[in-house]
Amino acid sequence: MVVGVHRPTQLVIDRQALRQNIHAEVERLKDGCDLFMVVKANGYGHGAAQVAAVAREAGAKGFCVAILDEALELRAAGFNEPILVLGVTNPADAPLMATKHISATVAALDWLQAAEQYLRLAGTADVLRVHLGLDTGMGRIGFRTVADLKAAVDYLEDAQTHLLFEGIFTHFSTADDPDDAYFKGQVAKWHALVDTLPRRPRYVHVSNSATSLWHDACNDNLVRFGVAGYGLNPSGVAIPTTPYPLQPAMSLTSELVYTKRLQAGQSVSYGATYTAENDEWVGTVPIGYADGYERRLQGFHVLVDGQLCEIIGRVCMDQMMIRLPRQYARGTRVTLIGRDGNQRISLQDVADYCGTIHYEIACGFTQRVPRLYIN
Repeated sequence: MVVGVHRPTQLVIDRQALRQNIHAEVERLKDGCDLFMVVKANGYGHGAAQVAAVAREAGAKGFCVAILDEALELRAAGFNEPILVLGVTNPADAPLMATKHISATVAALDWLQAAEQYLRLAGTADVLRVHLGLDTGMGRIGFRTVADLKAAVDYLEDAQTHLLFEGIFTHFSTADDPDDAYFKGQVAKWHALVDTLPRRPRYVHVSNSATSLWHDACNDNLVRFGVAGYGLNPSGVAIPTTPYPLQPAMSLTSELVYTKRLQAGQSVSYGATYTAENDEWVGTVPIGYADGYERRLQGFHVLVDGQLCEIIGRVCMDQMMIRLPRQYARGTRVTLIGRDGNQRISLQDVADYCGTIHYEIACGFTQRVPRLYIN
């Protein structure tokens, strides 16, 4: 997709906010515990390589991604730190991952068997580093029984020429919930599995952002730091307090490209879903759902000159209209996410209006919107 550099709409990413969030977490960790920054989904929409660079400065020792291509992007950008792919990869890619020193998540014995065969056939001198995923209640991927886990560990012991047992982990599904009953059940299942290991691998990890913020006793020796590094509360608003202030790193701004005086009775946008009750000033903003600004945001608001301005009519693919308190010149700044004067619109505010989570909003902005990095 083309990047819209000749349009005033842009995502502004504050490196200093990223740096502060990540460094604050690094400072909380016990000796011997590392932080891997999660930069999957293009760094939650913030830019994977750019976030990785800041995270490394702030003390991150490695990175987590969701798919192999994201790991390869980091390697191509010159990052030599450990990288763990959290999703299941194709065992046929085991030689590539071994050569690039990219760690694989493994959730089944037959994956290990297939990967070893591909490594043998490739004749690579590099071993593939693997992290065994345990399903303790997330219900996504991972070993679920002691017997299956033991079989995988035994296989790794016999396949050390090609496979290195580097890590073991699980993922908590309710670490961001004030009710910790299910969380405690997952912790118990984790121990029932991992405590049977004859030896511990290099990395033992369970903590995502929420776990490390509110259940740091579980951290072990690696934290997978994700959404909190971007300045977003993992719980949304369910647990409002965090050990340190989170600084949102993403803002979204644009400009008015056209204004007009709408007469009472005249309508705006597709379906004529908005009709002016009185004469009013209307501005057009060059952003729409093709940029990831949701169509369902009709009736929400943006900021112009520090004032809340309602989005009127349906959000179009590339443009939307807002009601203005008075006439403003073309080129006047419009803040869709961020602060203007004494007013602020957060990703959480947008998510609440859309009935979703801030993760989805941040990840949904398309590549057509350029990222501007500051500080």
